[in-house]
Amino acid sequence: MVTAPLAIDVREGAIGSLGSVLADRRIANEGRIAVAVGPGQGAQIASELDLPNCEVFQVDGGSVDIANELGKKLRSGAYEAVAGIGGGKTIDVTKFAATMAGIPMVAVATNLSHDGIASPVSSLEHEGGKPSIGVTMPIAVVVDIDYVRAAPQRLVRSGIGDAVSNLSAIADWELAGTEQGEPVDGIAVTFARVAAEAILHRTDPVDSQEFLTSLAEALVLSGMAMSVAGSSRPASGACHEIIHAITELYPGTSNHGELAGIGALYAYFLRSTYQGVGETRMQSIRECLLRNGLPVVPGDIGLNEEQFAQAVARAPATRPGRYTILEHLDLSDSDIRKSVGEYVKAFGR
Repeated sequence: MVTAPLAIDVREGAIGSLGSVLADRRIANEGRIAVAVGPGQGAQIASELDLPNCEVFQVDGGSVDIANELGKKLRSGAYEAVAGIGGGKTIDVTKFAATMAGIPMVAVATNLSHDGIASPVSSLEHEGGKPSIGVTMPIAVVVDIDYVRAAPQRLVRSGIGDAVSNLSAIADWELAGTEQGEPVDGIAVTFARVAAEAILHRTDPVDSQEFLTSLAEALVLSGMAMSVAGSSRPASGACHEIIHAITELYPGTSNHGELAGIGALYAYFLRSTYQGVGETRMQSIRECLLRNGLPVVPGDIGLNEEQFAQAVARAPATRPGRYTILEHLDLSDSDIRKSVGEYVKAFGR
């Protein structure tokens, strides 16, 4: 059964509703609230809130250690709820800490860079990499379009790549169902597909109210798809295996959503080349990425063909047990290099 947020508020000026959301007795009976803020706009938002009984904690980073420390503070302070205000790292840390403390969490997103806003997963750094850790889904989501518009536009474009990559993740899940007998949840697939389709063919400006509202809703719906599935399966396939491999091998390369977009396009190129399927979908994803100024080939993210090929070869090891087009084809290193070369030749600008 899906655990949906009690409230989802996506609009200009939405931050003004945070006080009433936190005052909801289903969330906090006595109003003892903690607020976790990131290094960007979070502190500014927290200073504007009319929450006399709240305590503000600064979140500087996105590691397991930082999340554990915040969790201890939340637990020892006997808070009834916590609001995480900021970008992806802050929200992921706060979700983990809230789960650790056993209290509800409200996600207040200051950018739309990826679908972690309302997902039951936190991606946190530690010495072994950046695994996805199961957490409790936020009980409410607030997205103030004014703050999103003020953030670097590259973060909005990143969210587009992450939303559209759902299509590749769904194709991988359905492949696993056919080849491995893995159960595929139809509701989760529908949520994830609707989220991607809501963005795929849009041509309005990315800073418009309509586009930003649709993107915010798509990313929240993507998170709900993962909640239905009980895992990240409907939004994470070969595309995200490639993300994790690039992050491990070449830290600091691009950002999550940009890598998700290029990973999804490459995965569809493999399906088209080796299976003869997905050509139309592949072209639609390419057009969406180009239209919105997102990378499509390794050179666009600062990698050469050999580096990207090494990441593709490494990718399956980042998610042991997950079956995608990469595991299905099981290409040799030389075949991977060949496919990357053909991909760049086909899509290079």
